[in-house]
Amino acid sequence: MTDKSIDLERVPRHIAIIMDGNGRWATQKNKPRTYGHQAGVDALRKITTECSNLGVKYLTVYTFSTENWNRPSDEVTALMGLVLTSLEEELFMKNNIRFRVIGDLERLPQDVRKKLDETIQNTRHNDSMTMVIALSYSSKWEITSAVREIASKVSSKVLNPSDINEETVSQHLLTNFMPDPDLLIRTGGELRISNYLLWQIAYAELYFCDTYWPDFNEECLRQAIANYQNRQRRFGKTNAQVSHKIITQDASR
Repeated sequence: MTDKSIDLERVPRHIAIIMDGNGRWATQKNKPRTYGHQAGVDALRKITTECSNLGVKYLTVYTFSTENWNRPSDEVTALMGLVLTSLEEELFMKNNIRFRVIGDLERLPQDVRKKLDETIQNTRHNDSMTMVIALSYSSKWEITSAVREIASKVSSKVLNPSDINEETVSQHLLTNFMPDPDLLIRTGGELRISNYLLWQIAYAELYFCDTYWPDFNEECLRQAIANYQNRQRRFGKTNAQVSHKIITQDASR
């Protein structure tokens, strides 16, 4: 599949990815799970660059969930080490990519937090694409934190309960600086969301594939985008309503 199979005018503005299958990929090769995570970092570099080349504006990747803290301590330590080594500013600067992070950062080791802050600061003026990692993140934790903050504002009379709407909730989420995902990709063959961006993907198109993340390459990404472009996004409307809107838009050009 080549770029000709993709309409570059309709590339998803925001792609979210659940990078699954690193450990199983390594096990199949009789390697330790950490070997799979390192290969996963290599895949992420390729996909980040390709997203930037295709014109994607926001890429959000599920790197480490709050539940992942329950994994064996040696694997958690190795994953934290990978975070440090994988934050290569050359990748961000070369492709004019801004780096952001969402999650419960208080739980991270100090050296990891310092590296994250440095990368955020050093890439803050880049504006071709924003790459976001969800680190020590879970959607239930995020929504709970947002509700707690809204409740505090109501208690202090800063916010009137009758004024609370969907936008209020969205603005109190960690993702308030970017649009909701258009396309969610999950690799590794599992058919679940795993506590990831539950509020934000309400109308995202979901794409699941059996490919383990280390093997998910540029061709796989283009296949996912092509699949997305062959769907009709209705946002609760009927086929006729959406088709009429598209025809009207085309006629006005």
